[in-house]
Amino acid sequence: MGRSSRGPDHRTRERIARRTATGLAELVPDRDRPRGWTLLLDGAPQSYVDLDDPAHLSFEYQRRLGHVADLAAPPGRPLTALHLGGGALTLPRYVAATRPRSRQQVAEIDTDLTELVRAELPLDRGWQVRVRGGDARAVLERAPEGAADLVVADVFSGARVPAHCATAEFAALALRALAPGGLYAANIADGAPLAFARSQVATLLGLFPEVCLIGDPAVLRGRRFGNLLLIAGRLPLPLAELTRRTGADPFPGRVDHGRALADFTGGAAPATDATAAPSPAPPPGVFRDAAR
Repeated sequence: MGRSSRGPDHRTRERIARRTATGLAELVPDRDRPRGWTLLLDGAPQSYVDLDDPAHLSFEYQRRLGHVADLAAPPGRPLTALHLGGGALTLPRYVAATRPRSRQQVAEIDTDLTELVRAELPLDRGWQVRVRGGDARAVLERAPEGAADLVVADVFSGARVPAHCATAEFAALALRALAPGGLYAANIADGAPLAFARSQVATLLGLFPEVCLIGDPAVLRGRRFGNLLLIAGRLPLPLAELTRRTGADPFPGRVDHGRALADFTGGAAPATDATAAPSPAPPPGVFRDAAR
């Protein structure tokens, strides 16, 4: 597991704040982990990084993305991964630490944020992680066909998924970039009445042979606002293992697939470039518990 020899001394660490192209970025030190940091964007918890343990995933949705990365290939095999949305580069760090020699490309539109993260939360020099400044969809359009074992869409503008990254046309580009056995994972956020999530499920069901949805049961029932994870591929998904892992998380999740997933859509129409809207804004105060 790679460890950086740089970074702030935890005995003198203070909150770091920088105004970037997309808002106010803050790095908040974790008082329980000597080299742990939470990234906030305009007050919303976005990612968590432990420089001493890049395989540590603190946030609920990041742990679930870690499960997908774990199951995208046999244990230890390097991955070719494309990450749409960079933030603090939490998942690329995880993949690099758990699957040495993986080749990863990251699309992050906010180059100021990338500079801050690289300076304060540096990557191990031996990791093959390339960060490209640019819009996620524009980078996806240029991705090699059939090359990626894993494509992760974790694209947010503020606290909302932008409309142009939540359409059938966007998903078709992700499908094109995947290797035959590759996995696509999309992190979204929604609350009651779950109209955005239902449309996103319908969108992927119209393109991918296999789709599942992972979420906190309370979010799936519309009882609270939160993250949901969509996973799709051409081949049968590792549903049994996904179910076991998400059920064993500190905050257990539910996996919907097949008839249950079709019923979840409630007849929602797929989102297209002509009809898509961004995900809903979170209600006030939701981020008090979001970084769990």
